[in-house]
Amino acid sequence: MAKVKYYYDSETLSYRKIKRKKTTTLKYAGAFLTAAALFGFISYFISSQYFESPKERQLSRELQNMQLQYELINKRMDDAIAALENVEERDNAIYRLYFEANPIPEEQRRAGFGGINRYKKYEGFDNSQLIAESNKRLDILEKAIVVQSKSLDEIAKLAEDKEKFLEAIPAIQPVNNLNLTRMASGYGYRTDPFTKVRKFHFGMDFTAPRGTPIYASGDGVVKRADNASTGYGNHIRIDHGYGYISLYAHLYKYNVKVNQRVKRGDLIGFVGSTGRSEAPHLHYEIFKDGERINPINFYYGNLSAEEYDKLLKKASLENQSLD
Repeated sequence: MAKVKYYYDSETLSYRKIKRKKTTTLKYAGAFLTAAALFGFISYFISSQYFESPKERQLSRELQNMQLQYELINKRMDDAIAALENVEERDNAIYRLYFEANPIPEEQRRAGFGGINRYKKYEGFDNSQLIAESNKRLDILEKAIVVQSKSLDEIAKLAEDKEKFLEAIPAIQPVNNLNLTRMASGYGYRTDPFTKVRKFHFGMDFTAPRGTPIYASGDGVVKRADNASTGYGNHIRIDHGYGYISLYAHLYKYNVKVNQRVKRGDLIGFVGSTGRSEAPHLHYEIFKDGERINPINFYYGNLSAEEYDKLLKKASLENQSLD
């Protein structure tokens, strides 16, 4: 119960009850509310400066987690960039070198990130630099991966072409060593068996019994199987592509037809002594871009180092050829 207050009235010589006016009450109430509001605002302001609200604590944790995630992403990008740089180095120093392709310059691998500021949209935030830098590194990584992917596609194509080339190039001795009597004459100046005049011999003569199998020295297409070339008698020409043609002369008979595709090691004919020949043997030639070259350099496919050394010594002797 509210206390009742009195005052002494000197005129009536008595105590009278103090009656508060409504306006005064309202003033007191207004002042109290104003003071309370002001106190609450000041308290809120002070607490907001020194104490976090639950919402602020949640946002702060989310921000810290985001920064941690960006740092982890940057670490993973560091690892990815290091791995990619290792692949790029091997690509330039090994793969492209082996397949005779020009290395990809560093400017080409990292090109396309100068000029316009493509990361302006990330400016104006608390972690703008971190976000922009992460996106920039990610863009560089993606570009480098695309360049490297195209390079590996090119290497795969070069490897496929290289494999076809290695299969096509003449690389084996056309007469098996088991059937070979001897290597009678090599490439170079030799004595003609008929005129006894020293002249250039453009192939190698392999002495073997009549009917000895002759094998294709590389993959290719039979372009000729006839006796229409002077001196060669029955002969076969195989086009291996890449400018290489192999010729097999003085055959007893054929085992292939014109335009037939053959693989290295396929049986194509048999040793004979047709045409300008002194005895049964195979005269073997190799053409590169229309020029006849020394076949001695094309036997790495089926001869051991010792066998090749013996063949090389015999082929270097200037003796009498058989055709």
